[in-house]
Amino acid sequence: MGYDDVITHLGEFGRYQKRIYLLLCLPAIVCAFHKLAGVFLLARPEFRCLLPHEDVATARFESLPRWQWPRAYPNDSVVGKPNACVYYDLEYSPEYLEGNRTVASNASTLVCSRYVYDQSRYLNSAVTEWDMVCSRSLLSATSDSLFMVGVLLGSFFFGQLSDKLGRKPTFFAALVTQLVFGVMAGVAPEYFSYTISRLIVGATTSGVFLVAYVIAMEMVGATYRLFAGVTVQMFFSVGFMLTAGFAYFIHDWRWLQIAITLPGLLFMCYYWIVPESARWLLSKGRKDEAFVIIEKAARVNGVEIPSEIYAQLVDEAEEIQRKNELAAAQPAASVFDLLRYPNLRRKTLLIFFDWFVNSGVYYGLSWNTNNLGGNQLVNFVISGAVEIPGYTLLLFTLNRWGRRTILCGTMLVAGASLLLTIAVPSDMNWLLIACAMIGKLAITSSYGTVYIFTAEQFPTVVRNVGLGASSMVARVGGILAPYLNLLGEIWRPLPLVICGALSLTAGLLSLLLPETLNKPMPETIADGENFGKKSKQTEEPRAEELHSMLNGKSTKTG
Repeated sequence: MGYDDVITHLGEFGRYQKRIYLLLCLPAIVCAFHKLAGVFLLARPEFRCLLPHEDVATARFESLPRWQWPRAYPNDSVVGKPNACVYYDLEYSPEYLEGNRTVASNASTLVCSRYVYDQSRYLNSAVTEWDMVCSRSLLSATSDSLFMVGVLLGSFFFGQLSDKLGRKPTFFAALVTQLVFGVMAGVAPEYFSYTISRLIVGATTSGVFLVAYVIAMEMVGATYRLFAGVTVQMFFSVGFMLTAGFAYFIHDWRWLQIAITLPGLLFMCYYWIVPESARWLLSKGRKDEAFVIIEKAARVNGVEIPSEIYAQLVDEAEEIQRKNELAAAQPAASVFDLLRYPNLRRKTLLIFFDWFVNSGVYYGLSWNTNNLGGNQLVNFVISGAVEIPGYTLLLFTLNRWGRRTILCGTMLVAGASLLLTIAVPSDMNWLLIACAMIGKLAITSSYGTVYIFTAEQFPTVVRNVGLGASSMVARVGGILAPYLNLLGEIWRPLPLVICGALSLTAGLLSLLLPETLNKPMPETIADGENFGKKSKQTEEPRAEELHSMLNGKSTKTG
């Protein structure tokens, strides 16, 4: 408990910690830029096929009035409107387009080779530049999906790097990589190099955001960790909303990609301001470097650390090294340890499903704002703004009502509000948006809860393994989310309905997990297996006790 004693003497959230903590929250804003900018970088405006009589240089989307579309494009029976990916193989004379001739029932069609895009909302995007529509529409979803693959890979790579090389060098390695490949994505000449650059940027968001988060949390006392953890997420939400500000002023997708990358340059000055994690230094036996950081924090906070605390730190560092050596000699814990025992396996699979749904629904709703109708920028800002009350709710309820209650309740609210979109009339688009935003608020609270709830469910010996596996499953949900949003082209509420059904199912299944509030965290695999287990262990002693009482009573009677 040596380092925890230091935090207590320094002040659990003293002036020094507040200063560094605020600086470490700011990178979350830039990471939000990169994670959410795909909504605008890969925006899919309305489009139609360029007809044979139109000139490529002068043709405009609005050149062909809507009422003339059925004369150029055959009707799509699935969506119930003209299919602008193919056109009739006819002579498009003014007389024909004006309706003086009818379309022959046996008229053949041709597949489009060129397209005209509506520029009233977006000047251009990667989709319009590389014609990622019709048969190539999966390319845009794949690009977003591969970005999330990068997030998954980055969480493994930079997580290992931060444990071996330190938090600070890992943060700056990820930051420099993010700057380089963020700009490269903006100048990419074709789809492949753009997608690979975005994949690498996705990986760096794990290095920048998660490492900064770890440094911040390792210097805050236990009393303030809930507040500190939730506030970092709020900064991410601020970045969510600011992304719309960039898109409002910058209409060219290449300049937009560069613009959201350059603010990362500001964090290069952190090299001289933000210290290495003293807790990590102590775990690596680098006591002298840790003591320098602790003494500086004590001076800024106006306190003095007793000499016996430093002696405790030396003893703690030696004990940690001994434990690390013993752990290295033991077989490493794996996810199979969580699946070997029935009760622990059941809880693990339920937690995995919660993470999958939370991530898939969160990113599905965040990236679906363009399909909601109305003003897309306003929808996007509201989608980010509702996260603030979502996180604030956690500050006031998690330690009062319990983790399971909040997780289950918020997911049920998200599921119910999203499923209600089935009944929303087509002329009440504002109600569709309102239901989607209520769902976004609720799933944000749920996502914030599942982090804490999961850490308290898994035994200490496999906690890091469990959290890592849960995060991996969550990334799978994020990887699939872009493909889910393509279904909005068939029926606008369809992605919302699927997200609602998943949320409702996961919320109900969460009731099968045990509550962890004010409960001791399991330490061993046996503790994890017995935690929340409804077995006959509690009933059998009572049965035996009753049996012995009856035997005793009958003996006395006899």
